[in-house]
Amino acid sequence: STVGFSNMKEENQHCDPETGECSPAELGEFNPQTERSGDKEIIYVGDPMCSWCWGISNHLKELKSHYPQFKFTIVVGGLRPGGGEAWDDEMKSFLRHHWEEVTKRSGQPFGYSLFEKESFNYDTEPPCRAVVTARQWVKENELEFFESVSRKFYVNNEDPSETEFYRSICAEFDIPFEQFKLAFESDAAKYNTHQEFQLNRQWGVKGYPTVLFKSKNQLFQINHGYTEFEQMKFVIEKILSEEVK
Repeated sequence: STVGFSNMKEENQHCDPETGECSPAELGEFNPQTERSGDKEIIYVGDPMCSWCWGISNHLKELKSHYPQFKFTIVVGGLRPGGGEAWDDEMKSFLRHHWEEVTKRSGQPFGYSLFEKESFNYDTEPPCRAVVTARQWVKENELEFFESVSRKFYVNNEDPSETEFYRSICAEFDIPFEQFKLAFESDAAKYNTHQEFQLNRQWGVKGYPTVLFKSKNQLFQINHGYTEFEQMKFVIEKILSEEVK
């Protein structure tokens, strides 16, 4: 199905264990200046602090390596920009439940020491901004950088809103940390990140993870929520075969 370009309206972010997706928080109106160009492209719309995005991680790596002929692009989702939810027992049990569901379906590991913290703001804007910031250095390893951010949060339960969180990840990808820090904390990085939040909402993306396939300036939705590699490949092959006819 072709993805519509309508502005989406979501009341509150929530995650659904049945569909394996997390719905994003709503943002205000915004018209991005950039149009994506090029022929065929796989576009992954996700958020490093979305548990189902962590769940689908290995399937995305497989998808990317299976189609080296297509550009693989990430558009950061903006699941909970700014956070703001009360860090109470209700929130903790909500998250714990979802993490257990993700492990059950995907086998991905989680640490649970996060729930011992007195306070925590589940703000997903900083890790999204880190992915946007790192692009200039990581080039085609953007998905791997994204995954490292998710892993450090989900398994080690460290706080991605702290700039220091990214020091070890920068070392892993040979990114000069002081330069990264300057760029990460800049207004330009915040603006560019917000643009991507708006762009995916404009496309009508209603949950993460979502994979889109762009061909001849048309966007096709490959998946909506947690999906395994074979299913994503099946949908892409179907689109490609219909183009040949």
